[in-house]
Amino acid sequence: MILWNDALIKREDAVVDIEDRGYQFGDGVYEVVRFYDRKWFEMDAHLERLEQSAQKIGIDLPYSLEQLKEYINALLAESDVGTGNVYIQVTRGVAPRNHPFPDLVSPTIVAYLIPYDRPLGNMQQGVKATLMEDVRWLRCDIKYINLLGSVLAKEEAKRKGCVEAILYRDFGVTEGSSTNIFAVKNKTLYTHPANNFILNGITRLVVIDLAKKLGYDVRERVMSNEDLLNAEEIFMTSTTAEITPIIKVDDHVVSGGKPGAVTKHLQEAFDALI
Repeated sequence: MILWNDALIKREDAVVDIEDRGYQFGDGVYEVVRFYDRKWFEMDAHLERLEQSAQKIGIDLPYSLEQLKEYINALLAESDVGTGNVYIQVTRGVAPRNHPFPDLVSPTIVAYLIPYDRPLGNMQQGVKATLMEDVRWLRCDIKYINLLGSVLAKEEAKRKGCVEAILYRDFGVTEGSSTNIFAVKNKTLYTHPANNFILNGITRLVVIDLAKKLGYDVRERVMSNEDLLNAEEIFMTSTTAEITPIIKVDDHVVSGGKPGAVTKHLQEAFDALI
């Protein structure tokens, strides 16, 4: 079953109109919310960000977040998936193809569940990443569905045998193609400020809060590529990656090629929170 606007229907019964603006322009936003043992993780924060992203591109959700939450709970109740994600997408809706916003249009909402186990292997062993120029647009704070820039970066990383692409602009490191990036030096965490150059990840916020509670200093500031490579530890965060150590960036080995002590401490705290 999937959520289609305000009803639960069979997936095979869902039809995307060829003039849906999400299909033709990437004119929409989305969220991915995690659930563990059929319990939602940070659901409210994700739905609030969905609404904020929609507002930033001029889409008014057709019903309240509380109603959306009820629909998603009903979707979970219809499923036997234990641990996974729910993908939620809102497009501006169906209208004759024209670049400006249509005057009369109703948003299209779709949501469905995806079984997804915790990435324990990557979290315990660490992964490889590659540095890559960030050539995406300048409103990365909006969780928009037009992800071609991130897709191309992720594909290039895959070709290099890496799990993630760490993106940078002329002023320094921004984020991963689908993650937020943290560096650790002298038990201090560094990560890019939450502005238009990054998506302010929900897991990013959880990790910052956990780090402060554990007594670590957290500094939200821009890092140069050199700053990043001189860090004692590097890790990435996201809804699906959780807290994943990065043990190699291109040919540069990080933390002796194994997860660092601070990263593992944060992972333990995250496990306890789950």
